[in-house]
Amino acid sequence: MTALCPGWRSGSLSGAGALLLLLVLAAPLAVEAQVREDQPGVYIVQRGDTLWDISGRFLTEPWLWPEIWRVNPEIENPHLIYPGDVIRLRWIDGEPALVLERGDPSRTVRMVPDDTVRLEPRIRYEPIVTAIPTIDLEAVGPFLSANRVVRPRELENAPYVVQGDSGRLLTGAGDRMYVRGRELGSAGDSYAVVRRATNLIDPDSGELLGLEAEEIGAGRVTSVERDIATLLVTSSREDIRIGDRILPMEARPLEPRFFPSAPDGNIRGRIIKVLGGVTQVGNLSVVVLNVGEREGLVPGNVLSIWQQGAVVRDRERNESIRLPSEEAGLLMVFRVFDRVAYGLVLESRRPLAVLDEVLNP
Repeated sequence: MTALCPGWRSGSLSGAGALLLLLVLAAPLAVEAQVREDQPGVYIVQRGDTLWDISGRFLTEPWLWPEIWRVNPEIENPHLIYPGDVIRLRWIDGEPALVLERGDPSRTVRMVPDDTVRLEPRIRYEPIVTAIPTIDLEAVGPFLSANRVVRPRELENAPYVVQGDSGRLLTGAGDRMYVRGRELGSAGDSYAVVRRATNLIDPDSGELLGLEAEEIGAGRVTSVERDIATLLVTSSREDIRIGDRILPMEARPLEPRFFPSAPDGNIRGRIIKVLGGVTQVGNLSVVVLNVGEREGLVPGNVLSIWQQGAVVRDRERNESIRLPSEEAGLLMVFRVFDRVAYGLVLESRRPLAVLDEVLNP
């Protein structure tokens, strides 16, 4: 069957737009998509719609959209949905199917591509004409371009800042700095400047899952002599200090390409951190999970969030007990590392917190 790579975000995006649908081959999901009793039958795509919104109009479980999407071979670029297009529910061999029909061209809104967005020097993203971002870039943008999770040895062995130009302890954009270490490449190569931020520890096993490194700047090599390189700081989010590490630039797009899906295997994990300098978890919060690639997670996987039951005192037996967990929301994984993943909270029906569980939806 064919599956769909939609532009998806929680909530709507104001202004004209379209839904980017990337067709990929996918194995049939174990769970069949269930059509809502109050589904509209026919829906005309509106400005500001997202695939998540539209899918929720037809399905009780919106992440199973790929199960019932069918490509219309009679229309041009069937992988794009525009405002004004018609999505119609049909029954084929007793199974539900959603098909796309092009709307009135006068109602179809076509956008001129925006200006190129710069992530880091030499890393650029060209927005796709008429496409809505896969997820809310305002919510996740900083965590696509400014954070990475590395193994301890990778950071320990990385080149490091020895000193700034003219003996400076702090360095910023436009300054030179001196870096010591192996494998620094040659003149013209660009590197990210990172600072160790947090040890990510599994709350159940105590395993060190990785080191969260914050990217605070970037630099370009101007000369190399033995194991000392001179770098020109090309950008900085904050002052670069002695001891900050140098890592290769990550070539990653501003807009990730994936489609909403249920995980292939059984996932059982926890929220171990909230990103963005906040402590409360709610809609559009970005969280860190203690599961990642090794557990089979991929970007686009949707997980159910379960609020951890409170510990209370049983006065009859004079002992402490933990109450059952309650299903409390949904999140979507948007960035995956070896042992951890970043997720965007799409729905929070109850108060959420660090250590709440994440499971298959």
